[in-house]
Amino acid sequence: MSKFFKADADAVDIVRRENCFTGFYRLDRLHLRHRQFSGEMGPQISRELFVRHDAVCVLPYDPQRDEVVLIEQFRIGALGKRDNPWLLELVAGLIDTDEAPEQVARREAVEEAGLTLGVLWPITDYFPSPGGSDERVHLYLARCDSSAAGGVHGLAEEGEDIRVHVLSFGAALQALKEGYVDNAASIIALQWLALNRDEVRNLWG
Repeated sequence: MSKFFKADADAVDIVRRENCFTGFYRLDRLHLRHRQFSGEMGPQISRELFVRHDAVCVLPYDPQRDEVVLIEQFRIGALGKRDNPWLLELVAGLIDTDEAPEQVARREAVEEAGLTLGVLWPITDYFPSPGGSDERVHLYLARCDSSAAGGVHGLAEEGEDIRVHVLSFGAALQALKEGYVDNAASIIALQWLALNRDEVRNLWG
C-alpha cells in the first residue's frame, strides 16, 4: 500500500524523554519532531504517553449451543461516565511477564470465568487509544463448552469480583444494540463474530 505514509529510520527524532510518574502504570513525556507529509521535519512537539503492558482479550464461544460467555465487573474508568460502572466485557488480562498472548488468554479464562478454552482464533491486534497510550490489544475468539459456565470468579488478592454471564449469540447482539456492551474489545469481537459466525460454526461445528 504505497499510497500510505512509510516511515524510515529518521522519521521521528526524540529530543528528550522524561518520566512523570511510575506506579502500576507509567506516564512519560516525550519531546520530539516527526516528518510531515511534505517530507520536511515538523516543529518540536511535546506529548504525554501512558505506558501500559499490552493486553489480551478473548470472547469464549460455544458453537454447539451458539452461546458466548461474557463477564461483568466494576471498572474505575466508567465511574462518573455512565450510570452503572459495572461493565459487560470479554475475559481479559495484561501481558506483564514473558507469557505469549495465547497463554494469557487461557490463564485469564480460568481465573476470571472458570473456563478451559479450546481452539483460539486470532481476530486482530489493535491500538485502543494511540493518541496517548502505547497499549496494543491482542483479540481472540475461543472455542469453549458453555454448559457449566457461571458463578463469581476472580483473584481475591487482586480485588477481583467477576460475575460470569452465558448469553445466546442473539441476546449478546441485542445487549450490544441496547448499549449494555460499550467497550471496544467486546464490540469488535461481537461484530466480528456476527460477520464470521457461519464460517466459525462450520469449522467448529
